[in-house]
Amino acid sequence: MDKDYILHKWLNGEASIDEIEQLKSSKEYTSYMEIAEASREFEAPMNHVEANFDAITSKIKTERKIRKLNPLSTLLKVAAALAIIFASYMYFDSSNTTIRTQIAEKQNFLLPDNSEVALNANSSIEFNKNKWDDQRVLTLVGEAYFKVTKGNTFKVKTAAGVVTVLGTQFNVYTRDEAFYISCYEGLVSVTVKDTLIKLPAGDKLMIENGGVFSHSTDMQDTNPSWITNESSFNNAKIALVLEELKRQYSIKLTAKFNGIDQRFTGSFTHNDLNLALKSICNPLHLTYTIEEESVTIYAKKGQ
Repeated sequence: MDKDYILHKWLNGEASIDEIEQLKSSKEYTSYMEIAEASREFEAPMNHVEANFDAITSKIKTERKIRKLNPLSTLLKVAAALAIIFASYMYFDSSNTTIRTQIAEKQNFLLPDNSEVALNANSSIEFNKNKWDDQRVLTLVGEAYFKVTKGNTFKVKTAAGVVTVLGTQFNVYTRDEAFYISCYEGLVSVTVKDTLIKLPAGDKLMIENGGVFSHSTDMQDTNPSWITNESSFNNAKIALVLEELKRQYSIKLTAKFNGIDQRFTGSFTHNDLNLALKSICNPLHLTYTIEEESVTIYAKKGQ
């Protein structure tokens, strides 16, 4: 019989006397038996399972911190989360789109209803595209030309007044004390303070310092000249003309002549500074010098 099997039986107390004698006759297995006999003298420490369990449970109960729910605190957290969600929605819903142009820059773009806008230099338009279907309202600073698609009321708000249309083509100029509106198609309503003025196609309204300065009819132009890179004026203050010149050319301009409030009728190009200055200065008997980006305008000698 296999001695390993006999050794296994002996360790389990199942070996017979003959089997034990067989193991003892082998030197190898005799040493195994001696080790086994010695290990039986060892005594394992007592393991009090129930007592240890009770001690651990008691320890856990002592150290555990019971956290009571505060209904008011929970409610405030929910309210705060809802407030954040609402504020995010309101921000998205009221977030405005602003389009700006720099000096010597023009920009053409479409509004959400496909109305066309041409924005002149150094101007800005602000509107809410998320509310556009319900409220076609925008704010203009500077000058812009509009081709409005037919639909509900279309309003252009400015610091000087409000221009209202349904569907038409018109130009609005609003800078400092000047507020000029030209209607090229349809009908335009202009509200200045408590005064309402209606402009049919071919009419132009000039308002300065809050009062009507000129209301002309039968315009021959089909669109504003600045669209084709030329600024035109009819009896405008020379100061206003020079400010427009600075918007179309990146220059530093100094005016050294009397009569800065005199008026100018004419136009100047946006493509040639020297030619533009001649167009302004010659009719008014002025002259000028150009040094890099600095322009000085002064009266001709003897004037």
